[in-house]
Amino acid sequence: MSPRKANSQPVTSFPAIMTEAELIDYLRIPEVSKARNPRNVIANLKRSHGLPCLYISNHCLYPRAAIDDWVLCQTAREAQS
Repeated sequence: MSPRKANSQPVTSFPAIMTEAELIDYLRIPEVSKARNPRNVIANLKRSHGLPCLYISNHCLYPRAAIDDWVLCQTAREAQS
């Protein structure tokens, strides 16, 4: 299933490897979280839930395919609970 923007158009503009800001938009963190700082949500997801990332030159980047797989795995885990 393809993520959608607020106007229900499919999201196709996200790169294969995303920055943290792009990931925040991709996961729609401001829309689903009451956290004041969406970066804290990402840090928690990495620390507590194994959000996949890779470091290049001390910058954390997020492969979109790995994020999509992670979301599907988290969804399946929630369904089993």
